[in-house]
Amino acid sequence: MKFVADISIPLNFNGPQPNAFGVDAATSKTLGDTRDGSSVNFEQYTLTPHCNGTHTECVGHITDERISVRECLRDVVMNAVLVTAEPRPVANGDLVITRDSLLEILADTNVLAPAAFVLRTLPNDDTKLTQRYDGNNLSPYFNVQAMEFILEFGFTHLLVDLPSIDRLDDPDLPAHRVFWNVEQGRREVNAATRINSTITEMIYVPNEVADGEYLLNLQIAPFASDAVPSRPILLLP
Repeated sequence: MKFVADISIPLNFNGPQPNAFGVDAATSKTLGDTRDGSSVNFEQYTLTPHCNGTHTECVGHITDERISVRECLRDVVMNAVLVTAEPRPVANGDLVITRDSLLEILADTNVLAPAAFVLRTLPNDDTKLTQRYDGNNLSPYFNVQAMEFILEFGFTHLLVDLPSIDRLDDPDLPAHRVFWNVEQGRREVNAATRINSTITEMIYVPNEVADGEYLLNLQIAPFASDAVPSRPILLLP
């Protein structure tokens, strides 16, 4: 396999970094420093995976039952399709990923499961590496019809350069529920839940990486949590 791109955002503790929902920045505290006479360097890290950078989440994000990504993610290397789309303005001024905006892009797509859908939104530049998303800077999001369209293709994993696939201030999380097949308004899994599907948010795909088919290695931190820092890597066979 040939390495193409690491599409995670490096988390620069105590430095410039992306942020969602206005949470505290990810920080590190030095407990040992060789420059100060310590025999080793070691630090204590504090972060909020959902908000401080590239992270992968599972259905446990929206359920009462505590379910961890380690339990759900079973695919080490998978087929992947990278596409670029421009969110479309809707009546209330929001920018939305719609079914129509994906229709032509995915019309000829035919990848074998398990497969990942990787979305790069326009405009695309390195400000995404340090962008702050909050009530004054809402990001684009998926409407339900677009998410249903993605599922029609059988994608198991979804990776986006957005802080959330839903509108940041929408407590109902309709796109998340469609993706994991959890009934709207419910907070429990059932036999139909897509328990082994994951969503990875706040990636960054450089412009020089062409749209097309790849292999994806989705690396995650081994936390027992519904969301964990992750490092998705695009590869060619």
